Amino acid sequence: MGTGEKINVFPSRMILTVMKVRLKGAQKGHSLLKKKSDALTLKFRATLKKIIENKTVMGDVMKTVYFSLAEAAYAAGDITQTVIQNADKAQNKIKFTKDNVAGVQLTNFTMHTEGSDVYQLTGLGKGGQTVSRCKDTAQKAIKLLVELASLQTSFITLDEAIKITNRRVNGIEYVIIPRYENTIAYIVEELDEREREEFYRLKKVQDKKKVIREKQKAFLEEYNKKEEETSGMATEDAPRNLLETEHDPDIMF
Repeated sequence: MGTGEKINVFPSRMILTVMKVRLKGAQKGHSLLKKKSDALTLKFRATLKKIIENKTVMGDVMKTVYFSLAEAAYAAGDITQTVIQNADKAQNKIKFTKDNVAGVQLTNFTMHTEGSDVYQLTGLGKGGQTVSRCKDTAQKAIKLLVELASLQTSFITLDEAIKITNRRVNGIEYVIIPRYENTIAYIVEELDEREREEFYRLKKVQDKKKVIREKQKAFLEEYNKKEEETSGMATEDAPRNLLETEHDPDIMF
């Protein structure tokens, strides 16, 4: 009998079949969850690699943005009021989509531009090229920030999904499967013990029947012997039957 934890069931052939089916299902589920964990881990590592690359690029882009902003302020002066006056409607908008990875929904953010460029006339009087270059650099930085936000959101989601999946894998591997295996071992041992007890009982019954048959046989032999002896004695001492035809000897007068 297994020394580990087992399910409290009545040992029978039907329960043994049910436990074997459940064990097979648990092993299949463990295999599928293991594959899911591997797929999520692969995606997790790829996302982490992209995050590191984007953060490295982001540092260079933000430096360029600050330099471009300083150049635009030097060439066109303070353009803050012009930007505020034209910022009546968002030109850059964020859309999100769902990406399915091994049953886990990952949110992806993408930036797109709507309408015409409201800042295309900004700096027209002076420093127009510098202002336009600053705007393009800032646009690139915003796009990179959105992509980085999407990657970090996916990173957090994948990290949580991997933890949950690994807990399930470990639970099935170290708790559920051993419990079913111990239960099956317990049922098999109990059934074997019952078979041994039944075999011993049948053997004892057969031995008793054999002894009874031998006693009966001896009794019948003794009885038949006595019957034969009694029958022989009765034949010698029996009176003559007058109805039987018998030749009488001739009488001489």
